[in-house]
Amino acid sequence: MTDPHGPRLEDIELTSGAGGTPRLRGVLGVPAGPGPWPGVVLVHELFGIDDVMRRQVQRTAAAGYLSLMPDLFTAGGARRCLVPTMRAVAAGSGRPFVDVEAARTHLMSRPDCTGRIGVLGFCMGGGFALLTAPRFDVSSANYARLPEDPDTALAGACPVVASYGARDPALRGTAAELEGVLTRLGVRHDVKEYPTAGHGFLDDADPGPRVLRPLLRRVLKFQPDPVAAADAWARIEAFFAEHLSGDATRRPEETAPGT
Repeated sequence: MTDPHGPRLEDIELTSGAGGTPRLRGVLGVPAGPGPWPGVVLVHELFGIDDVMRRQVQRTAAAGYLSLMPDLFTAGGARRCLVPTMRAVAAGSGRPFVDVEAARTHLMSRPDCTGRIGVLGFCMGGGFALLTAPRFDVSSANYARLPEDPDTALAGACPVVASYGARDPALRGTAAELEGVLTRLGVRHDVKEYPTAGHGFLDDADPGPRVLRPLLRRVLKFQPDPVAAADAWARIEAFFAEHLSGDATRRPEETAPGT
């Protein structure tokens, strides 16, 4: 049952790209009580916006952020859009970056937003959270692959909080590498690797199609870890509170990445 006193979720459409087209679907989480609130753009996992991701939007809104998750698979669903989206995050450019920027712009334009905007991504979305960090006030990248040239891609990045699982076979050593990059660049950061966690440990249930879940658990260690997740969320919320609160001015408008 929906809590009438809690945050509300809305399925919305917004415009993305030059000329106000095409339409981009998204899920908006509006905190309870009076605004305005800081904003957070959430970027989903490779399975798209499922029930697990919708609860992440709700959680972020419950923490006091106007939260928007754009559907990067709007054009044709995960089956048609997953591979092009993965190629885009690997290349650092392409349509998904335009969509993430459209979500940021939408939040900035709302009168119930303070103009301070963070980005929070999971898995594939964590890669977008890193690559778009120069456009935001704070970034949370969770079990994200690093860009091919991270020192160049993360130059000028906002503060970054990142979480990884030591049992994630695809991302061994990534937390330490990211820590080194951010230290060299002088970017404020909080990077932590959890020894008990695998991939996707911030999810509160197994994600993806039911038929794939045993394989995901066995190969990628893709499964929830409530203890690690609680600590990671506490770090994210503290980091976001530090960098999104107060009367700081809006970030200057720049050319969006990937355009």
